[in-house]
Amino acid sequence: MLLGSTGSIGTQAIDIVRRNPDRFRVVAVGAGGGNVELLAAQALELGVEAVGVARASAAQDLQLAFYAEASRRGYATGDFKIPKIVAGPDAMTELAQWPCDIVLNGVVGSLGLAPTLAALGAGRTLALANKESLVAGGPLVRAAVTRPGQIVPVDSEHTALAQCLRSGSHGEVRRLIVTASGGPFRGRSRDELTQVTPEQALAHPTWNMGKVITINSATMVNKALEVIEAHELFDVPYADITVMVHPTSVIHSMVEFVDGSTIAQASPPDMRLPIAVALGWPDRVPDAAAGVDWTKAHTWEFAPLDDAAFPAVALAKAAGETGRCRPAIYNAANEECVAAFVAGRLPFLAIVDTLERVLEDAPDFTEPGTVEDVLAAESWARAHAQEIIAGSVEGA
Repeated sequence: MLLGSTGSIGTQAIDIVRRNPDRFRVVAVGAGGGNVELLAAQALELGVEAVGVARASAAQDLQLAFYAEASRRGYATGDFKIPKIVAGPDAMTELAQWPCDIVLNGVVGSLGLAPTLAALGAGRTLALANKESLVAGGPLVRAAVTRPGQIVPVDSEHTALAQCLRSGSHGEVRRLIVTASGGPFRGRSRDELTQVTPEQALAHPTWNMGKVITINSATMVNKALEVIEAHELFDVPYADITVMVHPTSVIHSMVEFVDGSTIAQASPPDMRLPIAVALGWPDRVPDAAAGVDWTKAHTWEFAPLDDAAFPAVALAKAAGETGRCRPAIYNAANEECVAAFVAGRLPFLAIVDTLERVLEDAPDFTEPGTVEDVLAAESWARAHAQEIIAGSVEGA
């Protein structure tokens, strides 16, 4: 089951399935509805039973795309079966409960939380690529888990941690070390970041990602969210999660154990590897991606994170330790700030500064008991962030 099948994670997962037909079969695919042509092509190629589209108005377009794709493939009328089409805001949640072994949740944003809970509630193994599920709804997700190991992470850092953690028991872990490329502004001081433009922030040196994630990498918010995820996934205190800057992104994360040993996972930057690890867990998928070329010399650099220039990680740790929807508020407010920065309405440094103000002003929410609790906290955070942004623009 692939949710978010037309996105980067989904298309790379299909590549892995395509190369391992004897091992994987996709029973359903789902996406937002922005690319129904690709969705229809995926469904026909994979022979799925069901297709979901989150935008209800795209259902008819999807059906027409099926006929067009079938014609392109040379099918005569009636020679192919259109899968069941599930449309509307609950489509991904419905598909998440479809009979299957693994649900890969690559949905973007808070819309991925409900499908995560549905998949866990149905007893499926969840290959999780949706950050918001754990960042915004961590307590809900923990409560929905029905068995150990039910969630397998897809992020490269968390996949690396999961692999390293095989080397010892939970009680033997001293700390998790999450690596960060440092983004395009690695090594700069806070004063040197005052005039950063969106074009500069979008020029990531290692990864090719969407706008929000790329800007988040530049501010280190992306790494901050990954720290929250690591805490939720592996039940390690925030004080025992360290971020190290590693520009080449070959060491994806490390685990230090109580005896002083540090275990690292290394591979060239290629998301097909962590996706394959998640789909095949606990077994490995041969030749999922290229390994490190050990016939060549390598120099791997590590440096501590400069919290003065990049305070996002420390801010996220404080939000996570406080709980009471603070991580959800952090994430939602950041999305508003990133949008304002890209639109030229907010300076680069003001992204994280605004996050701090939003968190300081947040009312005393309780720990979320429902998805609605999370959405209410996010709604407040977005509105308050917009107020602060509007005020800063007027005062500029």
